[in-house]
Amino acid sequence: MGEESLFAKEDRYLAPVYQKYPVAAVRGEGAKIWDADGREYIDFMGGYGVAIVGHCNPYVVEAVKNQASKLITCHGSLYNDTRADFLEALASISPEGLTKIYLGNSGAEAVECAIKLARKATGRREIIATSGAFHGKTVGALSITWNPKYRSPFEPLLADVKFVPYGDEQKAYDAASDKTAAIFVEPIQGESGVHPAPEGYLEALRKIADEKGCLLIFDEIQSGLARTGKMWAHQHTSAKPDIMCVAKGIGGGLPLSAVIASEDVMSAFNPGDHTSTFGGNPLSCAAGLATLRYLKDYDLVKRAECLGNKMMKGLERLREEHRVVREVRGRGLMLALELRFDVKNILFSALKKGVILLYSGKNVLRFLPPLVISEEEVKRGLMVLDDLLAEEDRVRLQS
Repeated sequence: MGEESLFAKEDRYLAPVYQKYPVAAVRGEGAKIWDADGREYIDFMGGYGVAIVGHCNPYVVEAVKNQASKLITCHGSLYNDTRADFLEALASISPEGLTKIYLGNSGAEAVECAIKLARKATGRREIIATSGAFHGKTVGALSITWNPKYRSPFEPLLADVKFVPYGDEQKAYDAASDKTAAIFVEPIQGESGVHPAPEGYLEALRKIADEKGCLLIFDEIQSGLARTGKMWAHQHTSAKPDIMCVAKGIGGGLPLSAVIASEDVMSAFNPGDHTSTFGGNPLSCAAGLATLRYLKDYDLVKRAECLGNKMMKGLERLREEHRVVREVRGRGLMLALELRFDVKNILFSALKKGVILLYSGKNVLRFLPPLVISEEEVKRGLMVLDDLLAEEDRVRLQS
């Protein structure tokens, strides 16, 4: 089936909720995908950060094949060997003291669970979130997502949610009270343009949570699992969470998420309080276990740090050479290039040159490539971007 007919079929039946690229991806390997007509692309989108260990990672493929031949589904009311092994492996790399895990299927599900857990554990109702925050689009997660364009059509949402400026510890202190159940924060904001927390900010939130008797929840859905050159992005600081939300890459491409908390906090849940039919299914757990093994065997934490530093230098060179570039931000292989104009033309022009880019808002290019991307693939992508930015410079110089 050619791309045009594939586009037409999907558009005919799929709900119109996605901003579509004119690419029909049918095969992937590592940091590359191929479309229905056989064209090759370097993938800097990585499934919005899902493809951490690469497309069709060999560890994950083999694990899924083996598990699919044994047992695909197993409700949480029964014990399962693969689930137990995955839980043990995840607990072993989780922040100190966080050993109890709830398994779900997506980042938004993890956030929903964390909201309920914080309320149950504290007996309070209020949630503090930050400007620029993105935590998902289900009703609870959307309630603590900041951007009005996502929120407005679906209001009223959850009550008792306060937003404070990201990075402003005094405003967070003033907002917290004896009614506050939790402070939700991304160690690096992704959707709003890849903004790392200012130095000392997460530590300040830790102190506020301790003083006010509320919980500190880190949303590591996009920033976790080696993405920033640490296993968890908050480990660039000394701050530690009470609850952590994880998803995206943890399943190696399969739906999987986790809420990780201390035993004391998680013990607030009783049987039946929060369950999922597919949560912790053996197939996804097998993929998750393979993903964690690959992360360790190939030291993707170190790889993300080293290759991320090189890519950051490459992006900084583009900033120095092109007047249309405003700023470079990020850590590891979670990076952003802020431009002085709408990036839509860049996105579609890059596709024609075999590069898939991602955006954050109208004027930011966001980079979430697989951590297995090669140095040569990074260079090729930056060369394409260099050419496109040079053309934008020429156009704006003439106008």
